Amino acid sequence: MPKLPLKGGCMCGALRYEVSAPPLMIYNCHCTNCQKISGSAFNVSATILEQAFRFTAGEPKRVAWTSDVGSTRWGAFCGSCGSRICNGMKDPPSPVLSLRAGTLDDTSWVRPVGDIWTRSAQPWVRFVEGGLRAEKQPQDYAPFMAAFRAQGLF
Repeated sequence: MPKLPLKGGCMCGALRYEVSAPPLMIYNCHCTNCQKISGSAFNVSATILEQAFRFTAGEPKRVAWTSDVGSTRWGAFCGSCGSRICNGMKDPPSPVLSLRAGTLDDTSWVRPVGDIWTRSAQPWVRFVEGGLRAEKQPQDYAPFMAAFRAQGLF
């Protein structure tokens, strides 16, 4: 079982963070933005409250872009090694962040409850068995949050 605060950081260790509240959900995102940002087929996202997140070492660099749904997003990353730590929403503003789950120090407990943006997934990817699916960005994340809470990790 994970213990709070969750801790993590970038690959080189220059940027460190803590999360003081449990994630709201964890899922795989197959949008084209996540594919380009990660250089991989998808990203494992832990949705967290922005107020529960803080950098404990280093100063992140930031970048902004337009997402697949047309919203303005921003990302925080290490200026030394380039590791992306999290993404947020600028327009419209949102109280949550998408934390790159792979940046956590302990990832042994991370279990995505489903997959979003499956319409842009690579054809060879296998989705979470028995998990939730959404072709695009879900209008309602409540089922994803409920499925994550049902895992009983926190």
